[in-house]
Amino acid sequence: MDIVLSTADITTVPADAIVNAAHHALRGGGGVDGAIHRAGGPEVLAELMERYPRGASPGDAVWTTAGELPASYVIHVVGPNYTAGQRDPAVLESCYRNALRIADELGVKTLALPAVSAGIFGWPARSAAEIAVGTLRRTASGVETATFCLVEPRLYKAFGKATAAEA
Repeated sequence: MDIVLSTADITTVPADAIVNAAHHALRGGGGVDGAIHRAGGPEVLAELMERYPRGASPGDAVWTTAGELPASYVIHVVGPNYTAGQRDPAVLESCYRNALRIADELGVKTLALPAVSAGIFGWPARSAAEIAVGTLRRTASGVETATFCLVEPRLYKAFGKATAAEA
């Protein structure tokens, strides 16, 4: 799998699927989650409410269609909230593994991803990058290209280092 780093807004990157760093309630929110819901339109939320009325747990992933986004699907992963004390790296790893599992089930070849949990959930950038890149490199998948959309310079730098170290 090719791993690409981009500073583009994830809601503008054409891909088969976009990964959303979602809140456990799966009802939209701030950060990447809010941006994806605003750009995708009301059908993304409506589908989440219908298909996943109880939300999802940290580490889990679910999917919907992408509404108005330049993708076919949105894969919603619930990252651990580091600030709230959810600091088990295995939970963050499971977000990426579960996103790849769903991507494979859907036949996804190109995937756009955020730095899950490294924004408002407070996961340290270096650790988040090492977990994300390492998990994608170690997980067998039919995904051909994974593009990390990193608008914050600190995240772009951390993912750059993690990508170089894992090469």
